[in-house]
Amino acid sequence: MIVERTSVGLDVHARSVVATGLDSVTGEVFKTTLVPAHEEVIKWLRTLPGPVAATYEAGPTGFGLYRALSAAGIRCEVAAPSKLTRPSGDRVKTDAKDALLLAQLLRVGQITSVRVPTVTQEAARDLVRAREDVRVDLLRARHRVSKLLLRHGHVYYGGRAWTGVHEAWLRRIRFDLPHQAGTRAAYEADLEAVAFAVARRDRLDATITAMATESEFTPIVRKLWCLRGVSTLTAFALAVEIGDWERFTGASIGAYLGLVPSEHSSGQSRRQGSITKAGNTHVRRLLVEAAWHHQRRYLVGKTLQARWDQAPAAARARAHAGNQRLHQRWVTMSARKKKHTVASTAIARELAGWCWSLATLPD
Repeated sequence: MIVERTSVGLDVHARSVVATGLDSVTGEVFKTTLVPAHEEVIKWLRTLPGPVAATYEAGPTGFGLYRALSAAGIRCEVAAPSKLTRPSGDRVKTDAKDALLLAQLLRVGQITSVRVPTVTQEAARDLVRAREDVRVDLLRARHRVSKLLLRHGHVYYGGRAWTGVHEAWLRRIRFDLPHQAGTRAAYEADLEAVAFAVARRDRLDATITAMATESEFTPIVRKLWCLRGVSTLTAFALAVEIGDWERFTGASIGAYLGLVPSEHSSGQSRRQGSITKAGNTHVRRLLVEAAWHHQRRYLVGKTLQARWDQAPAAARARAHAGNQRLHQRWVTMSARKKKHTVASTAIARELAGWCWSLATLPD
């Protein structure tokens, strides 16, 4: 039940906040444009007929405004942008109309709120996403090196790339001819970019490892890494990005991560397509990568056993059952001649359910 007298929609941008308030008693509409300072927003909200509730869309401005309003005793909802209901025939979009729509939806209780992380959780999430950015930067830098060499006829045949042997081979390549000065400068710059990215990655990995072993996320990490393919980095990222596992079930978490088939059904017709790819892209990629590890025959190796030794007995038993099940699913799909890309996605969806099962185990 909506108990606040005035419902306020805030269209928040980096340099402005367009606000619209609706008084449910008199029907009066309040409109203004504010600077994006929390104190100014709170000051204006206090001038409205109380009590007041406010909402704004989740976006790049983060959750600072939500925390400021909550600390000031004003109920605030952070709306999921993809869940906002907009009129299909409306072809005019302005900040003022967006603020009014938010206020109207809040008034009738039609705001679907996102989960707001704590300050500690948001800091850990920043760390995980910085690590993901470094991974992408390193991949691009390495591609630039290999493609530059390919254009000049240098191809490495000595085994796996980006090992110590491969990097020694890279350092032996020279572009010393006078007309190759530009190529030499570009090659050296690309090698420096690779070295810098590796150093950044290693530094972030060390911080993540330290937080995974001594933080509020440690209990969940020690449960999740009992599954094959879920390393310390993956377990920590899952714990940080998903946060509150209790809001899901074993079936719904796959839909939340976009690992379920899209569907268009009407009457007796039912059509399923590719996966929806909704939700958190980073977590979905991690789960698909982890799913490939279940293709090989299941054995408890030294690394997995060391992780099990740090986990509760119930988590070890459930993870063992999950590892057996996921490998058997690979065997079944291979026997049915399923494409490996399709199989890995299906395994990732089931792996998400096993992760949820482990994360929600009592400590």
